[in-house]
Amino acid sequence: MVQSNGTARAASEAPPDAEALDFIRFCHRRKHVGWPELYDEMCAVAGRGLYRGYRAEELASIGIGLGLFEMPTLAGLVSRVVAEDQERRRRQESVRAVVVAASPRDPVTNLPEPAEPAMAEAVPVSSSPVEDTSPQSAERAAATERVAPDHGSIRIAVAAGA
Repeated sequence: MVQSNGTARAASEAPPDAEALDFIRFCHRRKHVGWPELYDEMCAVAGRGLYRGYRAEELASIGIGLGLFEMPTLAGLVSRVVAEDQERRRRQESVRAVVVAASPRDPVTNLPEPAEPAMAEAVPVSSSPVEDTSPQSAERAAATERVAPDHGSIRIAVAAGA
């Protein structure tokens, strides 16, 4: 006999076990894919007992049914977990963007300034007209001459005869 839609909906309204959601997260972290591919991954994990040694029988006891009639409920749980994971990643990316945008930059090198400025080494100043050849002076001269960071050369492939 065919199940009615009312009983399928009533079964899907029951709150899922936290361990069931953890199993789905485990499978999704192993392979970041959507529903049909994630179902294959869940079956593979269950077949090998990779999640806490649980096989299909143990997973069924926590609310993960891998059979044909349990697919609609499982697909709903998967979409919920995947949406939560995407929202968490989106929030993390926005926090990273704010932190990067708020960090002060050095106007010469366009790199983020360190949290505590390093102590500058004392360089003796000579009054003779001889040019200073110390490594520190060469670094200062290079820093003042260079306005933008050096990105290296760009190579473009061109067809022969063009």
